[in-house]
Amino acid sequence: MPILAKLQEFLEANKAAYSVHAHPTAFTAQEVAALSHVKGRALAKVVIVKAGADLAMLVLPADHRVDLNRVKTILGAKDVRLAQEAEFSGVFPGCPVGAMPPFGNLFGLPVYADRSLEKDEEIVFNAGTHTLTAKMALRDFVRLVKPRLEEFAVHM
Repeated sequence: MPILAKLQEFLEANKAAYSVHAHPTAFTAQEVAALSHVKGRALAKVVIVKAGADLAMLVLPADHRVDLNRVKTILGAKDVRLAQEAEFSGVFPGCPVGAMPPFGNLFGLPVYADRSLEKDEEIVFNAGTHTLTAKMALRDFVRLVKPRLEEFAVHM
């Protein structure tokens, strides 16, 4: 099962153990979690925000939502909003919008991960398609991505 080539090359070059799992086509994080038979908190979703002229990647559990006021404080930005698809679709070549893996570092984006992800030892995430997820140890994700760990998510 091929995942996004750029992601696969990066994980293998950095000797990160991961597994890939297929599921029926899904477009929302909650659908992916249900079809992957994982709890919403175990599936990491990606949200792209626009802070001024810059984009940033937020990674949080699927059963949480972004508190934009907290993100604004964390980023030290005057204005922060959810980015529109047209503003970031070209940032992830070979990856459909909504299936981006939480590896913004591979695409030149700063990554902010919510601390609630630390409740689990593993992380499950979209692997660059609407039909595949990947699972790996959270410690490996943190080692490879080096996200800034913050508190910006609120349970839905």
